[in-house]
Amino acid sequence: MKKASILTVAILSCLVVFAQTDSVKKSNTTYTIYIDGYFKSDFAGFKENNKTSFTNTDGKASLGMISMKVDHSFSEKWTSSLDLGFGKRAEEFSYNDKGLATAFKQAYISYAPNSILKFSVGKWATHVGYELLDAYANRNYSMSYGFSYGPFFHTGIKADIALGGKSAMMIGLAQPTDFVSSTSSDKVVIAQFSTASVNDKLKGYLNFQGAKDKAQFDLVLNGVVNSVFAINYDGTIANIAGNNWTSNALYFNYDPTAKVGFTLRSEYFNDVHSAVGVGTSIFQNTLSANVHFNKLTIIPEIRFDNAKDKVFFNKNNNLNQYAGNFIIAAVYKF
Repeated sequence: MKKASILTVAILSCLVVFAQTDSVKKSNTTYTIYIDGYFKSDFAGFKENNKTSFTNTDGKASLGMISMKVDHSFSEKWTSSLDLGFGKRAEEFSYNDKGLATAFKQAYISYAPNSILKFSVGKWATHVGYELLDAYANRNYSMSYGFSYGPFFHTGIKADIALGGKSAMMIGLAQPTDFVSSTSSDKVVIAQFSTASVNDKLKGYLNFQGAKDKAQFDLVLNGVVNSVFAINYDGTIANIAGNNWTSNALYFNYDPTAKVGFTLRSEYFNDVHSAVGVGTSIFQNTLSANVHFNKLTIIPEIRFDNAKDKVFFNKNNNLNQYAGNFIIAAVYKF
């Protein structure tokens, strides 16, 4: 099975190379390229205070990821995507892989026999949750607990089905979560139902993944209040071998100008039964600014985490309930 997965990736790579060559004639290849980096300072000087993804450093500048995604349409029915990433962010995303395999963030082929149905096979980023792997797609640079302990990606086959109007659904069958290949006979069922209001000011996504000893339900709501203010919600409940963890996060977006925006993320994460190893509940608040200079976005961010139990370190190397940090990040999207 592992050899088959490697072969699939190799085929996809060849398809995209062909797409690049053929794009001169057909002009149906698009590229998304970006690079991000950051400097993080934990107020107590302990990188161990970070219990979420991708910002596991303290007191130094770090590369997040160099990323390139190539999307190509061979015809109205056949398309392919190859998404490559290099850096710690990509390595942590594909944490079950080793070496060059961690560079393949996504690699899949899609076939749409008609306007209602589309099949995809390969590896793709999860549908579960509000936040995304790519830094340019998020307004907060650090990640939520809900993102960090939910699925990162799936490998398998899925079908996207248009239901008419603003509604659609997806259903699929995948390898165990975050594995490209696995010897396990247990597979993961994935699903999504999405809909929206007529004016698109309210959108909703009900997400699911389930396996033999694991199930997760996730609800994402996107609401546009007016031209400068929006509210988003991401709520998750997951069960792992009989133990639950939950996350409820609100994102308040305020954009007074086209050049400057602000996002406050408030999240309550509960893992008192240690389903994912945290063993407590945490209330975190993250305030981020997004300052745009053409293709460059600067993200200054301040974050505070308050836990029910003493799981963080203070400056005296003693455990306490509080942690905080400051991040200055830069994202350049070509």
